[in-house]
Amino acid sequence: MTAVPKVAPRPDRAGEPPRSEGPLSEPVGPGRRPSGSGRRRSARRRLAPYVFLAPAFVLFAIVLLVPIAKATQVSFYDWLPFPGAENTFVGLENYTRAFGDPLFRMSVVNAVVYMLVTVPGQIVLGLGVALLLQNRLPGRAVFRVLFYLPVVTSWVVVSLLFRYLFATDGGLINWFLVEGLGVMEEPVGWLDSRWTAMTALCVLGIWKGIGWTAVILLAGLTGVPKELHEAAAVDGAGYARRTWHVTLPALRRTLLFVSVMLVIGSFNVFISVLLMTRGGPAGETEVPLSYAYRETFNFLEFGYGSAVAVIMTLVVLVLSIGQTLLANRAERGE
Repeated sequence: MTAVPKVAPRPDRAGEPPRSEGPLSEPVGPGRRPSGSGRRRSARRRLAPYVFLAPAFVLFAIVLLVPIAKATQVSFYDWLPFPGAENTFVGLENYTRAFGDPLFRMSVVNAVVYMLVTVPGQIVLGLGVALLLQNRLPGRAVFRVLFYLPVVTSWVVVSLLFRYLFATDGGLINWFLVEGLGVMEEPVGWLDSRWTAMTALCVLGIWKGIGWTAVILLAGLTGVPKELHEAAAVDGAGYARRTWHVTLPALRRTLLFVSVMLVIGSFNVFISVLLMTRGGPAGETEVPLSYAYRETFNFLEFGYGSAVAVIMTLVVLVLSIGQTLLANRAERGE
């Protein structure tokens, strides 16, 4: 069989390297500049995310940034809400008054206590519920709905419900302790003193937030590789050790998100205080938002109330950033 000799392609011009025919014959390399249409397409691709984000940012600016800026402006004035009234610039006087106000300091202490109780309580109980619902239990969908039902229920409704439960006369809790179990001789004035009222508020906060925490952690649990649990089980680790050494490290970022959101929410507690205790007795259960509300609308201290709101906004911002930085540093250290 005679071999067919290979014939090299003829160059188009003398001295030029041979070129293959077809649509890919035009040389394309890293040094080739994109055409005008290519640059336009690239610019459109870079601008596309900002175009989609623009409506949300405009809404965010209208709903949040503009009111924050206005409240900051009002906090530097002795602001009068009457038409034609003259607003006197007082500088930092409202802020110095807030830091020297014992009622404001008490409200901050109450908010910190509320945070220290409700945030760990919601995380621990929410994690327990998420681990329970992760298993294939009969009626699991029904339990998910029941645990999440308090989250979608109005704060007004649940606050009035808990006010009835913890009422001194005719309250269900006192009836259960006095008549049902017989462990107490007289009803307890749950909402009549500072720490018992704070206990009732914390119980409401934990109960209402367990469902939300459980749903977020349950979503995080779906991302934990099953191979890690299987490998730990082969090594002889029990359920508790697998949860501590496998599940929790895998949920680190989810737990960070949950803790930051819960801290922000704990400093935003307002409706339950307003409806259950009204800040009483004698302002001992005030929190910063309820205190700012009372000073603003009961005593028309708009400048002072705005200063309190600005201070708490900065406190929450610093706490959120601090939590994130500490968590990221701990993760990098490992």
